[in-house]
Amino acid sequence: MKTITLKLFSGYIRNYQKLCGALGIDPALSRDAREEAILTKGFERWGTAVVDHLYGAFIFAISDGDRLYLFRDHVGQKHIFYAPVGDELLYSGDINEIAADERFDKRLNKRMLQQYLFYGYPIGTETFYEGVYKLAPGCFLEWDGKTAEVHRYWKPVFEPDRSKSAEDFAAEIREVVEEIFSEERGDTELPYKESFLSGGVDSSYLLAAGDAQCANTVGYEESGFDESALARRTAEILHKDFRVKMISPEEYFARIPETIIKMGQPLGDASAVAFSLGCAAVAQHAKVVYSGEGIDEFFGGYNAHKREIPKEWTYLTCSHIMQEDFVRKLMRDPDASVKPADPVKEIWDEVQGMEPLLQKLTVDIRLWLEGDIYLNTDRTSTACGIELHTPFSDLRLFNVARHIPPEYQFKGEQNKVTFRMAASSKLPEEVAFRKKVGFPVPVRKWLADSRYNKSVEETLFGKASEKLFDQETLRELWNSFIGGEEQYWGRIYAIYVFLLWHENAFGN
Repeated sequence: MKTITLKLFSGYIRNYQKLCGALGIDPALSRDAREEAILTKGFERWGTAVVDHLYGAFIFAISDGDRLYLFRDHVGQKHIFYAPVGDELLYSGDINEIAADERFDKRLNKRMLQQYLFYGYPIGTETFYEGVYKLAPGCFLEWDGKTAEVHRYWKPVFEPDRSKSAEDFAAEIREVVEEIFSEERGDTELPYKESFLSGGVDSSYLLAAGDAQCANTVGYEESGFDESALARRTAEILHKDFRVKMISPEEYFARIPETIIKMGQPLGDASAVAFSLGCAAVAQHAKVVYSGEGIDEFFGGYNAHKREIPKEWTYLTCSHIMQEDFVRKLMRDPDASVKPADPVKEIWDEVQGMEPLLQKLTVDIRLWLEGDIYLNTDRTSTACGIELHTPFSDLRLFNVARHIPPEYQFKGEQNKVTFRMAASSKLPEEVAFRKKVGFPVPVRKWLADSRYNKSVEETLFGKASEKLFDQETLRELWNSFIGGEEQYWGRIYAIYVFLLWHENAFGN
């Protein structure tokens, strides 16, 4: 009989009690021991299908003595990277560990840089390092000592069921949310939890339905960006303790390098730094915190989900910050074979014939959610030493969302209406149907302010930039932004954080 050995595990298994019963494991074991027992005994019984029995957020590596297997959870809440080097497979949840390994020849992947400049996040399974790959969500890798073969075990498939009403689906959502939180409450090794809270319905329902004792948010002095007043009002309604971490521009800019370095790859999402500061604040008094990721992608929460696109276009996820012609002009040595639609094409071909909303949600779950949102939340929370639980990313909730007809999701200006209907059982209508705010950060204001942007300008036009970017094009972009064209802030920020990352990874 083969010996099954767990080589790596990161994350948590939410439905551990049922699995312990099914596998004959004592649920009173320490958390580490029970997770190892679940994965090894589960692999003995079900083989690679063990992952079909798990709910939670996880990556793990397991060996049967002949082969090594790497697994990533269904929607990609946790990240795992790998690099074949000769007859060895380097792998880790932290890409920095692979890049620092002396067996690995570290080189910049300029194809990823080109895609990143368009999208604002590292999209797809390539990374910023040549030869290092990201295991896609819903996949496992099999390594036989020579070849790495990737297998897909799950992908999001939408199948609308019009035999049910919106009220029926709202009831199902409430039932699944209660099941998820009954499991969360059952883990007595984690008796104290807190929660992130914005002004929106997702985190508000999370706080109302869950067992967090305190809500946390970030705030700013700048009007129009601060959600803390709305969050405080929600916490008061729910009789929860509340803390707000006020973020100054000085603190924000000081935090950017550390955030990007620990993340391991550049991310042009400005909310990541605010999230990092929020995680650091929570880490002072809690080790486990809830966050509400997943709902917008499962139920259609973004404005991009409502907008029509021409039939001849490809939907390039809900985030893209630079046009292809500008990227080619900006880069010194662009690769003509790299097209923005490359990472999306296979998925887009699969969803042809589906209703437009469901096409977009499929693309965003497969690429944007894991490539931007979960890269941010996974790496920043881990770097701050806290465990992030995302109950609304649970596969069981997606399995409700996948059957909801698109016409149930929008009503006038409202989005994700069925989810809001479910949330209204725990929240006042003013909160459940509050307009989406979107965790804004005042970076667009701060970047244009000469009190804060000197170091940004120095980095933008430093030695690394001279090697990679056309300086005249970049200077035109910077001058336009400083001159008042605020819409270019995302381009500036994405280039800046890439250069910070590049300086740390490769020097000047």
